[in-house]
Amino acid sequence: MIVRASEQDAENYAMRHGILKVLGMREPVPLESVYTAVQFLDRSGISRFESIEDLEKAFRQQPDRSFQPRNAKKLEGLKVANEKQYLMVLGGPGAGKSTFLRKMGLEALKGKAGGYVHEAIPVLIELKNFTSSEVLIERAIAQEFRICGFPSPDEVTIRLLEEGKLLILLDGLDEVPTRNVDETIRQIQNFVDQYDKNRFIASCRVAAYRHNFRRFTDVAMADFNQGQIQQFIANWF
Repeated sequence: MIVRASEQDAENYAMRHGILKVLGMREPVPLESVYTAVQFLDRSGISRFESIEDLEKAFRQQPDRSFQPRNAKKLEGLKVANEKQYLMVLGGPGAGKSTFLRKMGLEALKGKAGGYVHEAIPVLIELKNFTSSEVLIERAIAQEFRICGFPSPDEVTIRLLEEGKLLILLDGLDEVPTRNVDETIRQIQNFVDQYDKNRFIASCRVAAYRHNFRRFTDVAMADFNQGQIQQFIANWF
């Protein structure tokens, strides 16, 4: 079933979530044509971002006015995603969190030819769409499958969730309305506990995160090194 469902989902996912168009672009481009592999800071590297005071102090202490120390331990993004069943990706606005989630989905769809080693169907859920206190993730997943043309999407959703066959990408926790954040977190935690055979990658701005996703490993987007900067420029231009 997963093979059939993956084949059906691949083209639709790429059309919905594998295209980028940003300010200054005349035409949309495939995400993979401009994507630059990212690195993460581990928990010790995140601690300096936990308050405005810590962030300002870190910035002023660096001779090149960087937010991250030159000797900060960095982890390969794809490797971390493969190792961690529950991953929370933190970063500032425009750091590439959403792009990373979409890229992991594309890698999962490639199967054995991709860099994501787990057999899973990716489903991207934009948390900003949950504008009420009711967070029905099962319904959101079923709607994605419905848009992609899956037969019996509600039944397929429950079956795949129970079998642990999904890579669930929860994008933009910080975009949930403030009045709904606590309830949204509670419902996501309950969902993860109920369907804990699946894999999860979530994203949030550092300033909005409260470190209360108990199963999740927290990592933060690292600044590009010189090689990544050169690759990024080459890809874009």
